[in-house]
Amino acid sequence: MSMDNLQELYVEELKDLYSAENQILKGLPRMIKAATHPQLKRAFTKHEKQTREQVKRLERICKSLGEKPTGKKCVGMEGLIEEAKDLIKEKPEKSVLDAGLISAAQHVEHYEMAGYGTVRTWARLLGYEAHAELLQKTLDEEQQTDLDLTALAESIINIEAEEAEGDE
Repeated sequence: MSMDNLQELYVEELKDLYSAENQILKGLPRMIKAATHPQLKRAFTKHEKQTREQVKRLERICKSLGEKPTGKKCVGMEGLIEEAKDLIKEKPEKSVLDAGLISAAQHVEHYEMAGYGTVRTWARLLGYEAHAELLQKTLDEEQQTDLDLTALAESIINIEAEEAEGDE
């Protein structure tokens, strides 16, 4: 597709985010299974439910534009998910794995926040205020997930991972 204007770029970025979210939905069950701390498993499970709603929002936005959200592959997200898979394959000590999973998840969250912040701004510029509101809701959820993961890492997971190193 040629991208000669902001409208076309907006649609392409929405499709990229749609691909990213669907890749996340495929990767999250693996992360939930690999996580050992119950609070981390709960955080990932909660985000999986949110992600399903985020996909629906993107579908609604694309439908209102007369576009299909499919047809683009988000290679950035593919790489981030591959890094998480590699970490799991390395089979680190349990608390170290949990710390690494949080890191991987936060890489994903920050990637998503950049994308959603951009398309929200473009939606406003293009006059799609209803889209902007939906995209802002998703952006708020991504930011809260990042904050929740930080709190979990700083209060429990990273401390346990550091103590595990001292036990060796």
